Amino acid sequence: MIEKWWQKAVVYQIYPRSFMDSDGDGIGDLNGIVMKLDYLQELGIDVIWLSPCYKSPNADNGYDISDYRDIMEEFGTLNDFWQLLEEAHKRNIRILMDLVVNHTSDEHPWFIESRKSRDSKFRDYYIWRDAVDGHEPNNWTSFFSGSAWKWDEETKQYYLHLFVDKQPDLNWENPSVRSEVWNIMRYWLDKGVDGFRLDVCNLYSKTPGLPDGKVTKGVIGREYFQDGPKIHDYFHEMYDKVISRYPEMMTVGEASGVAVNEAKKYAGFDTHEMNMVFQFEHTTLDQNNGDRWDIRKPRLTEFKRVLSKWQTELDGVAWNSLYLANHDQPRSVSRFGNDGKYRRESAKMLYTMLLTMQGTPYIYQGEEIGMTNVKFPSIDCYNDVEIHNIWQKRVVEGGADPEEFMKVIQYRGRDNARTPMQWDDTENAGFSTGKPWLSVNPNYREINAEADRKSPDSVFNYMKELIRFRHETPAAVFGHFEEICPESETLYVYQRTYGDDRLLVVLNFTDQPQEFSLADAADFSAAEVAISNYKKPIGTEKGCLQPYEATVFYLR
Repeated sequence: MIEKWWQKAVVYQIYPRSFMDSDGDGIGDLNGIVMKLDYLQELGIDVIWLSPCYKSPNADNGYDISDYRDIMEEFGTLNDFWQLLEEAHKRNIRILMDLVVNHTSDEHPWFIESRKSRDSKFRDYYIWRDAVDGHEPNNWTSFFSGSAWKWDEETKQYYLHLFVDKQPDLNWENPSVRSEVWNIMRYWLDKGVDGFRLDVCNLYSKTPGLPDGKVTKGVIGREYFQDGPKIHDYFHEMYDKVISRYPEMMTVGEASGVAVNEAKKYAGFDTHEMNMVFQFEHTTLDQNNGDRWDIRKPRLTEFKRVLSKWQTELDGVAWNSLYLANHDQPRSVSRFGNDGKYRRESAKMLYTMLLTMQGTPYIYQGEEIGMTNVKFPSIDCYNDVEIHNIWQKRVVEGGADPEEFMKVIQYRGRDNARTPMQWDDTENAGFSTGKPWLSVNPNYREINAEADRKSPDSVFNYMKELIRFRHETPAAVFGHFEEICPESETLYVYQRTYGDDRLLVVLNFTDQPQEFSLADAADFSAAEVAISNYKKPIGTEKGCLQPYEATVFYLR
């Protein structure tokens, strides 16, 4: 394996709408990001993944794009983007853009022309079908609930939308569509952008004939539009037309539901597709029968089994993406840790795990200060289209208990990650001088970046130390992975080995002290604490792990 810069990098995801507002309109913007670049440089990150900032009517917060070569007016201008790119590069921070090309907005010029006439030259840019016996062409459902088909009265056909009906799916079978995508990618790369995160990238290929499907993970038809028959042909073409011509670019694909063997094809070292993919197996363990709105508490052994599997099975074959939270997931400390008494300790423990595994780690904004889920009291406080759709389906139409289902929203809803960044304890958490587009989490007076930077024992300062440790420790990046005591329901323990260098990572996933013998975990002549979230970590012979303790040892 030839070591690449993106394997050693730590990525920080910015959701622009909620990061920093520079002009007081209540919406984060590109100039706000520029204002905080020194903060990110202090944290030590290498790459910013920028969630969509293209021109969009915002039916799904920017994931419905109407112009791929312009910037959303609420976020600024193209000149603002070029300034952001320049200022980031001055600080040795690269920029990764979000490429959303499974679908466009229904306000994109391609779709506007496509729906005018069945004879339009853009008609085949999208997936149009006649009605079948007076109803939808098949039984597929949208990821956001309801049919995946929308009737168009003007031309008397249905169009496919795997997400909201304002996000019509592109027809990747059409070579003109693929050519348009390659041109969009080259446009931004030629301007200096460093790579792309490809949204829902394993949905591009649909099975010919679009047959009726079955329910898979809460969605009907998934087996016919996920990892479809031509998907790897499309990525080989992308590699040939774009990626191979920009050898320093970085690519990561969001591959919902992807299995390990399929991930090896998308992100294999010799498959000529992408650098890495996001997998979702560890973030779906708390779902009953694949229904993300039916919550269960997974055992630690289940969680470890999934993470360890991805560590060992991709080792030497493909590259991992490592994450615990993003714009679509709850806050990690509320989901996997303890957002009460042990918020700091458990947040540090979780990121000790993330930054000592093989793969490229992604830190979502606010995770570096241990931001938590928000418990809005009413459905009217939420903005996310997915939340409102599922509330309509389960509560309004389905009769679910509103109080009980609100607890599910408070745990699962995407707005948990989208509340504005908590910069300080002033009004609106220092995010904006105006009314924020989404309410700030009320706990911002206790949890904010200013306070964290000043506190030696903070999540922020520990995260800085972790990132530095990872940058300086090849074993933490490239080392082979070996789990120890996999049957434990309280501890996650593993070794990383890179040549003669060995690390032992010991993580307590509980709020109770746990007995642990280092001598039982590894054959060593001497051990030295490399990093720990406690000032007095477990001893090197035998000791008691403190609640949510995370200690990494050098083994000699």
